[in-house]
Formats: sequence, structure tokens, C-alpha cells
Amino acid sequence: MAMRFDIITIFPRIFDSYVTESLFKRAKEKGILEIKTHNLRDYTTDRHHKVDDRPFGGGPGMVIKVEPVAKAVKKLTARGNQKKTRVILFSLRGKKLTAAVAKRLATYDRLIMICGRYEGVDERVAQHIADEEISIGDYVLSGGELPALVLVEAVARFIPGFLGKYESLETIKGSHPAYTRPEIFKFGKGKGWPVPKVLLSGNHKNIENWRRK
Repeated sequence: MAMRFDIITIFPRIFDSYVTESLFKRAKEKGILEIKTHNLRDYTTDRHHKVDDRPFGGGPGMVIKVEPVAKAVKKLTARGNQKKTRVILFSLRGKKLTAAVAKRLATYDRLIMICGRYEGVDERVAQHIADEEISIGDYVLSGGELPALVLVEAVARFIPGFLGKYESLETIKGSHPAYTRPEIFKFGKGKGWPVPKVLLSGNHKNIENWRRK
């Protein structure tokens, strides 16, 4: 069964190019994963399809309303028959996205992601609808769409068959400097920029030790 990612957003077309290229394109063709975007405005009842309103207590900006989010999540969960579904809200107050978090989320059959905008999302979404809140870092973005893409890729890398080689996972090989041809690259004046000699030695034990260091 393909792992499914459902993304609730007011800008569904933002995702079109990224999730239809490269690894995502091949993974979808192989039936490894499925990515669907859902326009939050489709779950409104007024003729203007309004998803936001002024915050109680005053303050700047507008807040995403709880009603359309609740309706969207209810409809999506009613459709699916997956055994394990997780609803995620992106928030500055959420737990940090790490490789361990991504690996845990990869064990679910389905992730439903809620992308906020404006000054945030009605707190009742976090309290009663989302299973958890996730942050991708200590900085502010205009919405949850980029965090959703980051999370989808971070999780997808742990799905068997998504990567060409399982060893490509950073958590498997560790992060180390990488070089390729030419052995010496000359750019302007000077002696050039050489590749470390150990990588040209053919001694795999020494190379492994160098990479670990």
C-alpha cells in the first residue's frame, strides 16, 4: 500500500512542480507514495469562501478559522481506510522536525498536514483536531506550505524504494565532504583546488576512517 500525504492549504498549486519531478515522480509511478493537495476554501459555506477572521481580543492580522479545517479533516478521514493516520499542524510551538521524527512518521499509512497562513490558526485546531504540532526551525515563514514539503521529503526518504540506495540516507553513512572529477580544478590563477589524496589512494579502510573523522 502506498503511503499517502494529504496537504490542506489555501494555495494548492504551490506544490505542483516540486512533487511531480525527480524522486517524487518516480515514487508515484512505482506506487510507493501518493500526494494530494486540498483547497481549504472548498470547505467553506459563504459565497466568498472566506477561511479567516479577526482574532478575539484584538491584535494584528487575521486567523485561519477552525470550521473549514475541521470539515476538511473530517471529510479526509472519512474517506480513508488506512489503519494508521496522523494529523499534523505546522506551528512555531511544535516539536522540532528531526530525522528521528521523520522516521517515526514514516511508519504511518497516511499523514494529513494542515498549512496555516496569516497570523496563525485557531488554537482549537491544535487542541482538538491535530495529533501533533511540528516546527521545521526557529524562524517565521509566510505559511505552512514549505514546511509541508520539507516534511514530505524527510519522511519519504524512509519509505523503502523511495531512494535509489538505502545507503543514501544521511543517518546511515553520516555527512562528510564529497568530491568528484577533476582531481585538480583550476579556476583562475593559482595552483588549483585538489581532491584529498586519501580519496585517490584506493585504500577503502583509510577512506572510511577519513570520512568518519
